[in-house]
Amino acid sequence: MVYIGIDVGGTGIQIGVVDAQGTILCKGETPTLVGRPYEDIIRDMGNCMLRVLAESGYNASDVTSIGVGIPGIADAQTGTVIFCTNMGWKNVPLRTELQKYLDKPVYIDNDATVAGLAESVCGVSAGCHSSVFVTLGTGVGGGIVIGGRPWSGFHGVGSEIGHIPMDIAGEPCTCGNQGCLERYCSATAIIRMGKQQLLQHPESKMYELCGGDVNKLNAKMVFDAAKDGDDVAIGVFNHYVDYLARAIYTIIAFLDPEMIVLGGGVSKAGSFLLNAVRERVPNYLLFKTLPYSKIEIARLGPDAGIIGAAMLGKDA
Repeated sequence: MVYIGIDVGGTGIQIGVVDAQGTILCKGETPTLVGRPYEDIIRDMGNCMLRVLAESGYNASDVTSIGVGIPGIADAQTGTVIFCTNMGWKNVPLRTELQKYLDKPVYIDNDATVAGLAESVCGVSAGCHSSVFVTLGTGVGGGIVIGGRPWSGFHGVGSEIGHIPMDIAGEPCTCGNQGCLERYCSATAIIRMGKQQLLQHPESKMYELCGGDVNKLNAKMVFDAAKDGDDVAIGVFNHYVDYLARAIYTIIAFLDPEMIVLGGGVSKAGSFLLNAVRERVPNYLLFKTLPYSKIEIARLGPDAGIIGAAMLGKDA
């Protein structure tokens, strides 16, 4: 038996046929083309799913279930996407529409949650009793896995780590609140802090890396300048690591998972980021003599969305 995993993004939709061990057997993609009626987007999704299934050599009778990871939240009972900002979706009957193309059980969850599930099946947190996956990208997302199953909360809005308050009267957030964690721990936060320092210190190597155009500065440039020993960039990096360490401690204090996994674009900094975070987190621990969550970098990269979505139906 095989599973179908669908990773829905604002630009493209990735679809794969996956085995029970989390191996992608065949995959394909279709452009999202946001702005169209949801029926058109799901039609392309359904047709691509059938095409990939045919190319895999399997047929409908071999498929156990379909899983979908979305950048939003869904009602697990009805299969309705309640809210998906990137897609402009509200109350979209995704399960019902998708089953018109392949009549199999359809499971839907948040994209960060399914990425965390993928890592727990065949990635860095495989074998762990519990893990929290943190995506460090334009925003900050989270995925909680306990006992091999994702936990999205009683109402489906759990693991919104990026919107935990970090500074009550802090930076305005896109969600409408102020001081949310993602305003300090995302790639967007690194860029904001980098720009602020660059305007005050044009002698920084960051200026050279962005070609003299502050608006072209990105998080990688800030980290690269810090790696190269630029004092201004090192200051930004250390400030960012401190915020991230506090965020990780918040997760430890509340949930105490076996492992915390860092994913997303910022995590591509690898050991440069990981070692700094590991060094800083103990400063905030309440019980300093006790063991605490392992902190690791995600391994599966962009395939995590397909794998994790597919695995939603494995033990359902």
